[in-house]
Amino acid sequence: MFTGIILAVGKIAAVQPKGGDYRLKIETGKLAIEDVVLGDSIAVNGVCLTAVELGANFFCADVSNETIARTSLKIAKVGDAVNLELALTPTTRLGGHIVSGHVDGLGAVVFKQPDGRSFKYKFKAPDNIAKYIAEKGSICINGVSLTVNEVDGAFFTVNIVPHTLQETTLGELVAGKEVNLEVDLLARYMERLIKGEVAAKTSSSVTEELLQNSGFLSK
Repeated sequence: MFTGIILAVGKIAAVQPKGGDYRLKIETGKLAIEDVVLGDSIAVNGVCLTAVELGANFFCADVSNETIARTSLKIAKVGDAVNLELALTPTTRLGGHIVSGHVDGLGAVVFKQPDGRSFKYKFKAPDNIAKYIAEKGSICINGVSLTVNEVDGAFFTVNIVPHTLQETTLGELVAGKEVNLEVDLLARYMERLIKGEVAAKTSSSVTEELLQNSGFLSK
């Protein structure tokens, strides 16, 4: 588990094809990895990867075809900057929100514009996960925990403050760029709980009728 508070910006040092998928070598920048051991989880642009090789200032991780299909790591190339976060510990300050590192899908930047000393970004989420995004709720974008300002269908906006722009790769985003999105874990489980027994029989979405039948709305 992670918090969405980025600890360092690293760089992809190698992309090695390996048996149908590939292995990444990632230089860790200022990220302290002295106490990281083989098998530990590290979030790379919001994707939870397992360290399979360690050096003084790098680690290697295998990337499965599932991860390639669902995340922006499918276009990873040498020299790309990436947001890095170590898995949380019992003493970690939970400054962001609970993040699993399991990306739900790829969104896209619609626009970026100055807003005081911050920048306002508008994103478009895939239709199948847009329903989980709520105004003033949490969203994880390329591994960064952010607060949603407004929601309009599949579109949503966030404000990114100067510190976050400086300490992450989000400042490099431009219109049309794809980003990894992870919605709030609680939203996904809430849908499953509301659907109850229906969840075992169908993959349909939560509807007004389902909410009424479950006692969440008056008929």
